[in-house]
Amino acid sequence: MRIVLALLIGSLGFGQVFRQQVASVATEGPKELSRKGDGRVQARPDGLFENGVRLFPRAGARSWAPVEVKAAEFDSRGRLWFCSPQGLGVRDGGEWKLYSTEDGLPWDECTSLAPAPDGSVWLGTTRGAIHFDGRTWEYRQGRRWLPDDNVKAVWVDGENTAWFATANGVGKIRSVSMTLSEKAKFFEDEIDRLHRRTEYEYVLEVRLDKPGDKSQWKQHDSDNDGLWTSMYGAGECYAYAVTKDPKAKERARKAYDAMRFLWTVTQGGTPPAPKGYVARTVLPASEGNPNEKNYTPEKDKEFQATRDSLWKIMNPRWPLSADKKWYWKADTSSDELDGHYFLYGLYYDLVARGDAAEEARVREHVAALTNHMVEHNFQLVDHDGTVTRWGVFNPEALNVDVRWADDRPLNSISILSYLKTAEHITGDKRYAAAAKVLIEKHGYAINTMMNKHHAGPGGGNQSDDEMVFMLLYNLLRYETDPKLRMIYGITLRRRWETERPELNPLFNYIAASMLRDLQYTDSHRRVSLALDGEWMEESADTLRRFPLDRVNWRLTNSHRKDVRPLSPYAGSRGAQRGAKRDGRVLPIDERYVNHWNHDPWQLDQGGNGQELASGAAFLLPYYMGRYHGYLKD
Repeated sequence: MRIVLALLIGSLGFGQVFRQQVASVATEGPKELSRKGDGRVQARPDGLFENGVRLFPRAGARSWAPVEVKAAEFDSRGRLWFCSPQGLGVRDGGEWKLYSTEDGLPWDECTSLAPAPDGSVWLGTTRGAIHFDGRTWEYRQGRRWLPDDNVKAVWVDGENTAWFATANGVGKIRSVSMTLSEKAKFFEDEIDRLHRRTEYEYVLEVRLDKPGDKSQWKQHDSDNDGLWTSMYGAGECYAYAVTKDPKAKERARKAYDAMRFLWTVTQGGTPPAPKGYVARTVLPASEGNPNEKNYTPEKDKEFQATRDSLWKIMNPRWPLSADKKWYWKADTSSDELDGHYFLYGLYYDLVARGDAAEEARVREHVAALTNHMVEHNFQLVDHDGTVTRWGVFNPEALNVDVRWADDRPLNSISILSYLKTAEHITGDKRYAAAAKVLIEKHGYAINTMMNKHHAGPGGGNQSDDEMVFMLLYNLLRYETDPKLRMIYGITLRRRWETERPELNPLFNYIAASMLRDLQYTDSHRRVSLALDGEWMEESADTLRRFPLDRVNWRLTNSHRKDVRPLSPYAGSRGAQRGAKRDGRVLPIDERYVNHWNHDPWQLDQGGNGQELASGAAFLLPYYMGRYHGYLKD
């Protein structure tokens, strides 16, 4: 696997690094280059010239009379490359190929050009750098890649390392060989070093004191500690299943223990939660009382009045544990439960299995939480005796109350997945009985087939999509009834069709593994639900291109000429959203991705370089792909 590394050298002198070759490229006026026995070529404002004769490149029906030619170079194969406002051209022998923004060129304000020894070419532009190998365009923009986007000159050395001169200093981008397992180890080591918060080791992003500088960082809590740590732990469950590495087993166990603590910490204390309730997250009491500043009833009232009419007003939002060592956060969301149950099933099947004591621990935990919801009419009830903001799964709300109409499909899938996972782990048939009531009396299986006001790719909510795929994974793994498997399979296939252009390996591997043997009969014919197309290659490509640099550098793509805006049905939600001309999202190394709930259609992403995401978003699909046989290392 080829990975790409960027190094920002800073304010080193241009001539120091680029030496004679690059210094000549940076000079003002026509760039004159020569090749053995082939005379002189000039890149001039009035055209491209060879031996004093102006060239008019033609490729099929496309014919250019280029002007304002910014650069022209021969590569190691004797091919002539040039760039101009019309685009990029290359002559191989007597045959031309011409590439414009319609062919995938991201930006056409070229400033410089440099062929690489491997046959590819680098372009410097006024808004970033572009790498092209004859098939794939790679756009390099922002501080992830360059000291400054206005590239004055580019040069490629004998080892295919590209050097860039900018007003803010010199940068270089080089490719190195690395297996996917080596990339996984890099991320796992980074998580062990930077991303484990508290003795229970909740895994999420950290804040950097200085942009891009990982030498000093601060950990923090989030509302979704349970979700993100569950997804990280799920990846380590797969890692243990495919590698049998004791380290992976220990990491998976720690993630499960962190989820278990979110249950035990709520029992007793001031005030106590109902039996089985799980918290969002925890903070050490030694760090102070979080209720005194940012989590007051007054702020709840303001939020309810201005942003969410169903928002709960709570006092306290952070109760104190019975041993007075921890504050735990209440008003737990269905997002957390979705992540918890995804981990419970994988941990029980792939890690705890065969260890009687550990199996019993998991059964006790899962039974307590699931009993809580069954006994509270399929709701998650807080320490104040009221349901949490998002912990609503009962038919009186989902099937009747218009305020919950949008949440009917997702929350129906949620409770059915919880019950089926609990039945699988505990063997208790009352969960099957509860699910039967929801399915046969209240139509919950059919509810799953609805989409949350999706109108096609780019519509809907990516957080909900992430939840749906994990929930349906458990439902289809554990359900044995052929009719229900068919319904859930149709649901997953329809969801995947919407997500297909997002190049998401997690969604692809979940859908592929659960649908490969499923069929259904519609009113006309027998239909296979197995995935088709290039999803496997696209998933592997996303994992290959997944950046090692997890800093939230700002990445700007809304100006690009190889993208088109989404159709109005998708909604802008206050941001410019678009896709490549083939309808797919931009490659992952041209976006900032923290978790898979991000909006991949948003063209401008990232921040100021002071947040460092973990590599958990890589680890889960990577190890899942290996577990299900879609990747070989």
